[in-house]
Amino acid sequence: MNLTINGESQALPDTLSTVQDLLEYLKIQDRIVVVEINRNILQKEDHGNTPVSDRDTIELVHFVGGG
Repeated sequence: MNLTINGESQALPDTLSTVQDLLEYLKIQDRIVVVEINRNILQKEDHGNTPVSDRDTIELVHFVGGG
């Protein structure tokens, strides 16, 4: 499956079926993250039931502490 994540085309396993699967694959499931898929911002409770499909465009914004 080919997704565009934060402006970069990436080839990912076809076994990823939901946004939650994607976040787990990228190892950011435990962070506070805002997910936009095809220009629609998702609520956190929708990550597990929102499918990802070939050629989706996804923006992931997670917060990093520091100063």
